[in-house]
Amino acid sequence: MTDQAFAQADPEWLKLIGEARDWLAGPLGQLLLEEERRLLEEELARFFGGYLVSYGPGTEGPPRAGQIQHNVRLGAPMPGVQIVCEEQSWPLGEHAADVVVLQHGLDFSLSPHGLLREAARSVRPGGHLLILGIHPWSAWGVRRLFARDGLAKARCIAPSRVGDWLSLLGFALEKRRFGCYRPPLASLAWQMRLRRMESWGDAWQLPGAGFYLLVARKLVVGLRPLRQSRREPMGKLLPMPVAKVSRRDLDS
Repeated sequence: MTDQAFAQADPEWLKLIGEARDWLAGPLGQLLLEEERRLLEEELARFFGGYLVSYGPGTEGPPRAGQIQHNVRLGAPMPGVQIVCEEQSWPLGEHAADVVVLQHGLDFSLSPHGLLREAARSVRPGGHLLILGIHPWSAWGVRRLFARDGLAKARCIAPSRVGDWLSLLGFALEKRRFGCYRPPLASLAWQMRLRRMESWGDAWQLPGAGFYLLVARKLVVGLRPLRQSRREPMGKLLPMPVAKVSRRDLDS
């Protein structure tokens, strides 16, 4: 049934998601996701509500959020996805979710603006949108320029630019965090030796991290109360004197 549902899906989009999924399932992608999971679950632990919706090309299930009742993952047909849909056709009503997470959704998207609008539409007023992306000004972003795997297809949109998009969509940026300070080295031995870089980077939030995490809140548009007109006591109306003008004055 999934194959039938996606028979008319954009093959370019399916290919992009497949390449991104393969890269994230590899050693470097797993390293990045491991560090992201830690920061993401720290942020999600302070939210509560009915529904959390996550979207992204990763093969893992939705992130853990203990205070949210329902945790749903949607996207292309892959392991861990509960609701299958295209990136700009989410089967959700407006304001349906308390929290929406885009984990590398903008990095591997044919239309980042369209995807972000769809995610923003799904967040209730006062709810939160969390975005994780590969930092372009890092060793990971530089590696993308020379990569021959799925990382080469990543857009690596700067966090400042994403923040501008969020502002236009009616969101207030509450927090910006960074993580994965180890360089994208394929050697597991070197990754273990450089593990201490993560604690240093977390403590100082130094520039050059491999990914960023943006936490934005959807602003509540309130109704402006009508201004009450002041009722002053009115005095008695008196006729104004009218000056008499003779014809002689008009002719002169």
